[in-house]
Amino acid sequence: MTFPDDLYYTEDHEWLRMNDDGTATIGITDFAQSELGDIVFVEVEPDGTELDEGDVFGTVEAVKTVSELYMPVAGTLVEFNEELDVAPESVNEEPYGNGWLVKIELADASDVDDLMDSEAYEATV
Repeated sequence: MTFPDDLYYTEDHEWLRMNDDGTATIGITDFAQSELGDIVFVEVEPDGTELDEGDVFGTVEAVKTVSELYMPVAGTLVEFNEELDVAPESVNEEPYGNGWLVKIELADASDVDDLMDSEAYEATV
């Protein structure tokens, strides 16, 4: 199981990566995908949706369960990883790479300071 140190983490097993253009990319952790099993479908709110920290922004459907996805910080959805429409298994295969879920514009970039670093997240799992 991996815990990249360039990411921020939530107790709900989402990760967040700050991008050079001021947006952030969000996905689920390696731990989360391993607990879910084979992911067969990903659904998220449409681009332009404004959400607060903790709001549900979508769901991940695995063979035997459906799990809600929670916003790590407040922001506006700006892009869904459309590759997941044809290859949802990318979340299992590369949770920190091609398996990313959405990109957002953060309402307040300082909100990431409230998230866990890799050491803190690893300690929780």
